[in-house]
Amino acid sequence: MLTSYYTVKQPGTHEIVIQKSRFITFVRRAYTEEEAQSFIEEVKKEHKNANHNCSAYLIGEQDHIQKANDDGEPSGTAGVPMLDVLKKQKLKNTVVVVTRYFGGIKLGAGGLIRAYGSSVTEAISAVGVVERIRTQIMTVTADYTLLGKLENDIRRSSYQLKDIRYEENVHIDTYVAAAETETFTAWITELSNGQAEVKEGNTAFLERTLE
Repeated sequence: MLTSYYTVKQPGTHEIVIQKSRFITFVRRAYTEEEAQSFIEEVKKEHKNANHNCSAYLIGEQDHIQKANDDGEPSGTAGVPMLDVLKKQKLKNTVVVVTRYFGGIKLGAGGLIRAYGSSVTEAISAVGVVERIRTQIMTVTADYTLLGKLENDIRRSSYQLKDIRYEENVHIDTYVAAAETETFTAWITELSNGQAEVKEGNTAFLERTLE
């Protein structure tokens, strides 16, 4: 199980023109093959008059689902170069479609490979990349007299506070990297002189935008 992975920050579209041909790239996340295929079909429907709607996607933490489709371009000149860009940038759970409106000038096999690869590279740069970090939500339960100290120290730490719930006792939910749960528990125990209870909750992903 991966502790973190990279994917696109948000859905987006980016267009470039090469030798009068328009290459429009559509990018988004997809966590299942069904999501990826549905997105591809949406683009094809929207651009049914385009000459080609080539696609590629990588699904799963171990890239166990990966597909490339040339959609009528010469074999290996579109889908594979698109997929190679996703692999080189170490992206996961990502689908891309490049729609081409032919401008009348043939690019040749090498030109097509460069065009489709560049289209995806530029689109990914435009939408941005994030690192998704697997965390454990740790719940600190304590008396209200400890709230000020615990909240302030957590906010000043490297941990990210998720929520504070005010019930009979106060419950402070905090995102903690999976490898740091024991360290976090020991730290809270020391801060509270053993008066706070720490429990593990659900797994969640935090996202950090890459520069």
